[in-house]
Amino acid sequence: MKRIVPVLVAALLCGCHASGLRGTRAASADAPAIAAGEYDNHEQAWAAAQSAGGGVVPHVRLSLRAQRDDWMLWDVRADGAVPLRAQWAMRRVAGEGGARLVPHRALVATPGTDQAFDPSQWAALDACALRRVHDTAAATYAADAASCAVLAPGIGASAALLPLSLLLDGEFVRARFYVDQARGDGAREDLRRVRDYAGWVAINGAGPAAAADSTDWHMDRSMRIGNEGGRSPVRFRDGTPSGYSLQLERLTYRDGNVPVLKLSVVADADGRTVAYAWSEPRAARIGLNLGWIQVGLDAAPDGAPR
Repeated sequence: MKRIVPVLVAALLCGCHASGLRGTRAASADAPAIAAGEYDNHEQAWAAAQSAGGGVVPHVRLSLRAQRDDWMLWDVRADGAVPLRAQWAMRRVAGEGGARLVPHRALVATPGTDQAFDPSQWAALDACALRRVHDTAAATYAADAASCAVLAPGIGASAALLPLSLLLDGEFVRARFYVDQARGDGAREDLRRVRDYAGWVAINGAGPAAAADSTDWHMDRSMRIGNEGGRSPVRFRDGTPSGYSLQLERLTYRDGNVPVLKLSVVADADGRTVAYAWSEPRAARIGLNLGWIQVGLDAAPDGAPR
C-alpha cells in the first residue's frame, strides 16, 4: 500500500480510461438501496499482506449516512503513504431505464449534514452515475469509466475514490473505485459492514507483573470497538493510557477454511500481540482473562447506530 497509492494517483491524473464496467441490461427502478452504516475491507487487506505475491490491496473504510429523501452521504478513506479521502452525496434516482446512483461533489467547504443537509450545496457528476445492471446473484450498479474520466481531472485527487461499480452482496459492499483501474480489471475492495461490540475492560495498574493479591484495578465500562480491525486504547481510571489496546477483527485462517472473530490485547509501544482469544465470526459475546487484564464484550444488535 505504501508504494501503490502514489502510482494510482498518478494514473488517475493521467486520465486512465480502463473500462469493462459498462452495464448492459438495466433492472427495474425499485433496485435495493445500500444500507447505511460503516464498511471496512480490513480482512481483505490483511489477507493480501499475508499472501506471498498476493499483491497490495489498499485498506479502505466507507461510511454511509442516510440524509433526507433519497440522499446518502459517502465518506471514503484509503490508508497509505499518501492517505486519500473523499466525500460524496449520493442520490438514488428512479427513472426510465432503471435506478441510478448519482454522485455529487461539494460546492462549499463544509456542507450541511443531517437536518442541515442542503442539496443545493452539491453539484451532480452525471457522467459518473452508476446504473443498475442485470445480475443473477446480487444487485449491481456500474458507471461508464470512460465517461467519468472526462470529469476526473477537474475534481482533483479525491476523484480517485469515485465508485465505478458496486455489488451489494449481503453484509458486503464490493466496490471498485476509479483508482482501482491501475491495479487491473478485477481489482476491487470487499467492504464488510462493521458490527460494534461494547462492554467492559479491567486492568491492573502493575500490568503483566501484577501480584495475585494486588487491588490496583482500573475498570472501564464504556469500551466500544468495531469488529473489522477496530482498535481501542485501554485506559486507567484517570483517563491516561495504560500502554495497551484491544483489537477486534474478523479473519480467516487455514487457506480460507477457518473464519474467526479475534480479540487481541496489543502492546502500544511496539504493536506486539500480547494475547488473543477466538470465537465464531458472529459471536454474540467474546472476552478473555489474563489475570492482570480482563475483558467482556457483547455485540450490538445488527443495524444499531454506531
